[in-house]
Amino acid sequence: MEKTRIGVVGCGMISDIYLTNLTGRFGHAVQVMAVSDLSQDRAAAQAEKYHIPKVMSAQEMIDSPQIDILLNLTTPRVHFEICEKALLGGKHIYTEKPLSLSYAQGKRLLELAEKRGLYIGCATDTFLGAGLQTCRKLIDDGAIGKPLAATAFMMSHGWEGAHQNPDFYYLTGGGPMFDMGPYYISALVSLLGPAKEVAAMTSRGFETRTILCGPRKGQSIPVEVPTHITGTIRFETGAVATVITTFDVWETPLPFLEIYGTQGTIVGPDPNTYQGPVLLRSAVDPTPGQVSMANQYWENSRGLGLTEMALAIKRGEPARAGGRLGLHVLEIMEGFHRSGQDSRFISLESRCERPRAFIEENLI
Repeated sequence: MEKTRIGVVGCGMISDIYLTNLTGRFGHAVQVMAVSDLSQDRAAAQAEKYHIPKVMSAQEMIDSPQIDILLNLTTPRVHFEICEKALLGGKHIYTEKPLSLSYAQGKRLLELAEKRGLYIGCATDTFLGAGLQTCRKLIDDGAIGKPLAATAFMMSHGWEGAHQNPDFYYLTGGGPMFDMGPYYISALVSLLGPAKEVAAMTSRGFETRTILCGPRKGQSIPVEVPTHITGTIRFETGAVATVITTFDVWETPLPFLEIYGTQGTIVGPDPNTYQGPVLLRSAVDPTPGQVSMANQYWENSRGLGLTEMALAIKRGEPARAGGRLGLHVLEIMEGFHRSGQDSRFISLESRCERPRAFIEENLI
């Protein structure tokens, strides 16, 4: 099979795991032809480390007939710019989360891709991993009956203790919802299907944050966005989910993800991972039992969604981590912020198909 040729834009920290997998585990299906970064030295270092043929600018990749798909690993503030340029230049694009900083921008990208017959994909792809696909199989097999409700909790005290330059996480486009929410919302949509409306209350626990590590230790940074969001989602099936994302909370024993059905409960894994464990509590046997994984992607499999999209293009099928899912997740997250600001329910405009299960597929 002819390999799909990839150009990577952005060589920051997240690029290592992508390049490890795309040049290794998924190297039979894709080939990284070039890398790009604002720092030529950083791009050159990644090219040497992963034996990538060329260092190019983003525009050179868009213009090159040797590149089929751009992988956009830039910061969220330039996701829209890079994606739009790629689509206008006739290239398929797969971007890190979120799709854009606003629903209006994301809608523009999806419309542009569909008008030009191009694919746009969006992380997260952790919902394709072993843990969440095991949850999906249990739901599809009727193990908990009809899903009625869910909870999803992303509880932490933010990034200033672990990141030397955490400014972005507290500026427009950041915050716990836009930073970590995509993992949790994508997981819920993949399990329960598309949503129809959302509501939320939001707060900002601290007006400033103090950097706790690195050369800027002790420096204060402003907080522009809500840092605690408590939201509810009503899905088209009638199921209701409670979602909390926060950078204002210390340690907590709350679960990451649970799905409640008429005949049982699924205790799911952290949606920010590909692994388990997954526990099942049924009406017949309330003792939690660990469930065997439904596919083999339990290790860090960044690049799985991109590789699946590359194969979907060849087959003429929709990509599972596709633009419609990314746009729907983006509207839900923006809806939470709008609801908290305006004190009202937000009806959703976007719709997406529930992504097809990923149980038997083998991309390795």
